[in-house]
Amino acid sequence: MINGRASGENIPVVLPSVPSAQIDVLHARKIRGMARIVVVSGGGTGIGFAAAERFAADGDQVVLLGRREEVLAQAAEKIPGATYCAGDLGDPKGAQRAADFIIDEYGTVDVVVHSAGGNGVLEPQVEHAELLETIAHDWTLNFRLNTLTAVLLTEALKDHLAAPGGRVLFLSSISAYRGSGRVAYGASKAALHPYAFALARELGPRGITVNAVAPGLIEDTPFFGEPSSEQRRRDRAAETATGRVGIPSDVVNTLQWLASEASGHITAQVIQVNGGAESSR
Repeated sequence: MINGRASGENIPVVLPSVPSAQIDVLHARKIRGMARIVVVSGGGTGIGFAAAERFAADGDQVVLLGRREEVLAQAAEKIPGATYCAGDLGDPKGAQRAADFIIDEYGTVDVVVHSAGGNGVLEPQVEHAELLETIAHDWTLNFRLNTLTAVLLTEALKDHLAAPGGRVLFLSSISAYRGSGRVAYGASKAALHPYAFALARELGPRGITVNAVAPGLIEDTPFFGEPSSEQRRRDRAAETATGRVGIPSDVVNTLQWLASEASGHITAQVIQVNGGAESSR
């Protein structure tokens, strides 16, 4: 179900032509006082919502995507001018419907932040009689939640990204490097890395950058369905060089910089935001 305007009345952005292909669209819009169009999947909660709030505070026009319309509507009420479109991005029709809404409303997209995903703990639990059926369900679910949601939306929008100056940002995870208690989740996040690298090569000639951010444990999100235990929090904090677990703003700060004109020569990278709990290699 689509709701074009979440709160207030928003006027679709009409983009003027850029006089020189050498002018970064992100910079051009800023100097003209125009809002960038920033699409955030999973924008109703957690890191996605925190990112949407930050971009909106910077004057960007934010579009929230996700499966739960009620959650999106509540989030949009808290973000000035935000619009939203509810649907399953892991389904080709759902991803295309979201893309059509964005293209019809705004024409061009400046930044895409892929924050939709999960490890399956918040999904309806399905009982299977056979072990292999259980394993197949878990892996299929995780790749649908974390990989397909990002790939399908990107493919639907990539021809409409601002060029030059567009930004595509994926949310990966520390689990992509060292696994986790849910192996399928780590694998589904790791799958985003080669896709991001290939996409960076494809879109680079158009002046579009593609990167991923891989957080460690982040507090104050509903990712695990319930708050982490104090013992788990202490254990994860002890793994870091900074002596603490992350908070949403740690990730949002990195996303904000990667979406800025200052990061124009940074592409095909996975930036780890985990306080040193996992080193780059």
